[in-house]
Amino acid sequence: MIIGIPKESLAGETRVAILPAEIKKLSSDLLKFKIESGAGNGSFIADENYAESGAEIVSDVYSDSDLIIRINPPTEEELSKLNNGTCLISLLAPFTNHALVNQLAEKNISSYCLELIPRSTYAQSMDVLSSQATVGGYRAVLNAASHLSKFFPMLMTPAGTIKPSTVLVIGAGVAGLQAIATAKRLGAKVEAFDVRPAAREQVESLGAKFLYMDLDDSAETDSGYAVEMNEEFIRKEMELLHDAAKRVDAIITTALIFGRPAPILIKDYMVNDMQPGSCIIDMAAENGGNCELTKPGEIIHHNGVTIDGTLNLPAQVPYHASQMLSKNISKLLTEVIEDGKIKFDLENDIIKGCLVTHEKNIIHEMTKNIIEGNT
Repeated sequence: MIIGIPKESLAGETRVAILPAEIKKLSSDLLKFKIESGAGNGSFIADENYAESGAEIVSDVYSDSDLIIRINPPTEEELSKLNNGTCLISLLAPFTNHALVNQLAEKNISSYCLELIPRSTYAQSMDVLSSQATVGGYRAVLNAASHLSKFFPMLMTPAGTIKPSTVLVIGAGVAGLQAIATAKRLGAKVEAFDVRPAAREQVESLGAKFLYMDLDDSAETDSGYAVEMNEEFIRKEMELLHDAAKRVDAIITTALIFGRPAPILIKDYMVNDMQPGSCIIDMAAENGGNCELTKPGEIIHHNGVTIDGTLNLPAQVPYHASQMLSKNISKLLTEVIEDGKIKFDLENDIIKGCLVTHEKNIIHEMTKNIIEGNT
């Protein structure tokens, strides 16, 4: 079987799906890799490194590959290059990217969606979302520090004592917890907020102050995802966040509801009351943003406040982001490939959880229901 790794075409993308080390481990008489020339350049990995791992460097990976592995969903042009009956492993955004899912089914492409890998203990080593959220949370804090006109840490100097900056992190999932840890390492005073009851202990274990509200078990699903709350809860939440916005120097927002647009948590009036020179790093920009004024893909200034809607933060840390992706995807490959052939065993929880299209059908039930409900 031949696995093809194309060069990512998304503007600003610097990551690569698999590194040479994993290719060397996975390659065998039954499993060969082809890499598009230049695929690793953005992560500072030369073609020569791939060649040394046993991969073949080519200009076209689509023509004879049985499986294509990529990071971002394929464009229309890239989709047209996929041979009917082949397989694809990629991020797909299946709950919103309905046209792509339908086209994959029509072309008889068996597609494994990286977002849908079950978030179980067994599948942790394959969890692309968590690994990249870790990178994004780290980078968000560095970007916040670069926007501020202040030091993060407290400094005792001959010119006097400089107070530490205060950073508010909204959402204490993987990205938020990494942002808290990074901001603390840089010496900032850190506060955090999350609607999930379990988050308080995690936040405080990292040395941050948890902004407390009366919470109940309905704030999260059995899988640990946040859910939308009622109007009274939202009113109290807005009051708490408005008060915090007035006094902090930087806000990092990470709040997402799985498969839904990002909730608006920072309203325009909150931004208007923020201190001049402060900033917001909106990690939810790819899903619309947690700040009402965020412009996805742009850095804007509003009444002296910088609002950073930069997309794809992991691409700003390409080497280690690619290293983590590579580990995730190589673990997934050991789960879905056996004796040089791809398995479609729906008794396997991993395969059942992330196989979206197969044999010209959409077989992932949630994706199928969402798409059929919108047609």
